Amino acid sequence: MDRTCEPELMNDPVQAQAYAQADFSSANRLFLELFERYFPDHEPRQVLDLGCGPGEIPLLFAKRYPACHITGIDGAEAMLAFARRNLERQPELKGRISFRKLRIPAKRPSRRYNTILSNSLLHHLPDPKRLWHEIQRFGQPGAAVLVMDLERPASRRAARALVERYAAEEPEILRRDFYNSLCAAFRLSEVQAQLTAAGLTGFQVEKVSDRHLAVYGRLLK
Repeated sequence: MDRTCEPELMNDPVQAQAYAQADFSSANRLFLELFERYFPDHEPRQVLDLGCGPGEIPLLFAKRYPACHITGIDGAEAMLAFARRNLERQPELKGRISFRKLRIPAKRPSRRYNTILSNSLLHHLPDPKRLWHEIQRFGQPGAAVLVMDLERPASRRAARALVERYAAEEPEILRRDFYNSLCAAFRLSEVQAQLTAAGLTGFQVEKVSDRHLAVYGRLLK
């Protein structure tokens, strides 16, 4: 199945609400578990989450690593509204997490980070080079980087089967978005080629579930 792009931003309030209210707890737990596995001795301090959406991963990450400060960026104000609302419900994390509207590529990074995270952003980008380029611009030398995303299935039939397996009880708008996201995602070999082209030859990519892949590594410069 060839890749079919989907809209880059989730700015429709109804779409954003469906996404924010969906249960992504298993995928979010997987993300945290992968970070701990790949970077067992790393101490996150200044953390950047690219494409933070409704902010669930920054909130979980801040609880797991209480010494870090996190900046979550997203190009969709509709998503950021839910992120800020979720942060308001956890006042003990205020002052450690901030959410900003920013669409990559940014004109100039305001700071550089020792930890960069991204979950489910890559498949939204019409040109994936933007993500790898921004990671190198925003990251400090030695920064730990974890990117998790969907992996494109072999066929539309396989994509529909994944929707039925994981979103059978979800609203139709979320089922549609999940299917479109699967069709817009990349395969492992495509991501590996992207990393090579970006000069991120020390990064690894692997399949981590029946629908997810993960990219991880440390920036050399």
